[in-house]
Amino acid sequence: MRVLIGRGSCGEAAGAGAVSEILHARLSAAGSRIPVEAAGCVGACYLEPIVTIEDGGAYRDYVKVDTQAAEEIAKMLCSQSSHAGDYLMHDEDARILNKYTKIALRNCGRINPESIKDYIASGGYSGFPNNDIIEEIKLSGLAGRGGAGFPTWFKWRAIKDNPNKNKTIIANADEGDPGAFMDRAILEGDPHSVIEGMLICAYAVGANKGVIYVRAEYPLAIKRLEAAIAQAGEKGFIGSDCFGSGFSFHLRIKEGAGAFVCGEETALIASLEGERGMPRFKPPFPAEKGYFQNPTNINNVETFANVPWIIKNGGAAFAAIGTESSKGSKVFALTGKIKKGGLVEVPMGLSLRECIFDMGGGIKDDKAFKAVQLGGPSGGCLPESLLDTAIDYKLLAQTGAIMGSGGMVVMDESTCIVDMARFFLEFTCKESCGKCTHCRIGTKRMLEILERIVAGNGKEGDMAQLEELAARIKDGALCGLGQSAPNPVLTSLEYFRNEFEDHIYHKKCTAGQCRALIKYIIDEAKCTGCALCVKKCRVSAISGKVKEPHIIDNEKCVKCGVCEKICKFEAVSVK
Repeated sequence: MRVLIGRGSCGEAAGAGAVSEILHARLSAAGSRIPVEAAGCVGACYLEPIVTIEDGGAYRDYVKVDTQAAEEIAKMLCSQSSHAGDYLMHDEDARILNKYTKIALRNCGRINPESIKDYIASGGYSGFPNNDIIEEIKLSGLAGRGGAGFPTWFKWRAIKDNPNKNKTIIANADEGDPGAFMDRAILEGDPHSVIEGMLICAYAVGANKGVIYVRAEYPLAIKRLEAAIAQAGEKGFIGSDCFGSGFSFHLRIKEGAGAFVCGEETALIASLEGERGMPRFKPPFPAEKGYFQNPTNINNVETFANVPWIIKNGGAAFAAIGTESSKGSKVFALTGKIKKGGLVEVPMGLSLRECIFDMGGGIKDDKAFKAVQLGGPSGGCLPESLLDTAIDYKLLAQTGAIMGSGGMVVMDESTCIVDMARFFLEFTCKESCGKCTHCRIGTKRMLEILERIVAGNGKEGDMAQLEELAARIKDGALCGLGQSAPNPVLTSLEYFRNEFEDHIYHKKCTAGQCRALIKYIIDEAKCTGCALCVKKCRVSAISGKVKEPHIIDNEKCVKCGVCEKICKFEAVSVK
């Protein structure tokens, strides 16, 4: 028996450190030999901190464990009376977790990421496979999980066939999409799966060097990666003479400075070379001339994490999951206005509706669903009418969205789609490297139009100009960042055109969010004159006598919304 505490970033933020200290202290004081160890995130971030009791391969999860719950769990483990059962994971949450198709996340939350023994016990580092690795990857249908969905085997074959022997394998962990944290969770919860995946790739293509390019904002992931690389080196799994085979593979970490454009492979290579992270023209592709002009293969963290499972279980087993055009499972980060936020790993082909309303529990506070943003700032905003679309590279592309790396931002009725499009475009505009005019200037002009619209100054022709600029940017931008930057705006215009029309022609924000287009009013029939809103208003915009209806001076009102939030009689509303 042992105790595993979810100490990924989500668990740490929720207070897992204090829970760990209590369990360590109480079990030690009682003379218990039950070990207390760290684990990654099991996926249910909304239930953190999670304490898992592992006993003979069976797992029992205790959720939302605060310090009081930790005391009760300690008593239970010491065979004293306790109420620890009150914190057991509910059947509904357990049902959802059991529906995960765990491949990339297979070990997260179930092993100690700082223990190579745990990883080996789970079947890891079983040696080099004897079969044709690239053919097995081809049979699996594994496509790049970083967003493009390019066939993994094709990239591996291209670098293998290059006669230049100075080859490099790179894991792209520069996860920059707002709302995405799949790669971080894998690196924090199961770093050896990525290392082994890179090792298998290196062996298959004949590369002797590897780099994990991880954003510096992921300190816990970096810490656990460093420990895992050191452990794998001590065991002889990486370094010189891997597994005594005569093959060598040396691996290191490069911390990125957080530039979103470095998610593009040629910009990432430039950054690794000590240059400014800017994309390069292709061809030549990295498999031809990449890192310091030598053959280079780049795959996403999740892609590499799938590889050991595929080699162990066979490509056919992976291909049996999913759809004809999209094989295997995919990890998504469910964020935004959703009840059960966190990570889900689902088979390709599952509908967006099932993912959001079954796996994610539906919309927070039972509000109406409005849209889901797929693929981050490079993706698209899809309405309720498209919720039955299957998670499939081709089918999602037909809607104007993309699967991307797996970010899924859910919006409810209170979200302004126009402002959301402005937010994502502002992000890509700031992250543009500036190399090409279409991206550098075009996104800026689009952003200026959107800012004017949400400020109540939209005018005739704005939507047509946005569409024209978007087409020019997509055609003229050098890399994927610029080519996909207009996607959130284009899909918003396609599916939520009425909201743009309301902003421009009626000077009205449908969701009641754009400050320049709303005003707060007090319903005289509901107002009791309690004067609480008068006391809380910092700009003295509310007046009225006690026990008589009050009024709001919208010339003074700064639209902070405090009056609406604190009114006990629901007398304040947005118009």
